Amino acid sequence: MSVSNNIVIWSKKGCHYCQEIKEYFETEEILYQEVDVTEHDYLRDVLDTKYGIRHVPVVEIGNQETGDYHAVIEVGLDHVKNAIAKVAN
Repeated sequence: MSVSNNIVIWSKKGCHYCQEIKEYFETEEILYQEVDVTEHDYLRDVLDTKYGIRHVPVVEIGNQETGDYHAVIEVGLDHVKNAIAKVAN
């Protein structure tokens, strides 16, 4: 993955899907930042404003050079893997 890519995982404690995604990134040695919404409902408001959803996980993949960002809002590791593969090409 390119150095200019930035990944943010919006998650909460106790979320099995969130943990699965974080473990995948760690196994693949892909750096990411985490936004924990566990006790911060205002962060769910941010997700609602940006994407019309309040659930996690949400994985944002962006290019810091161009400012283009894509969010994976579908639940499931396959959706994240597909998004990462598109960015890597």
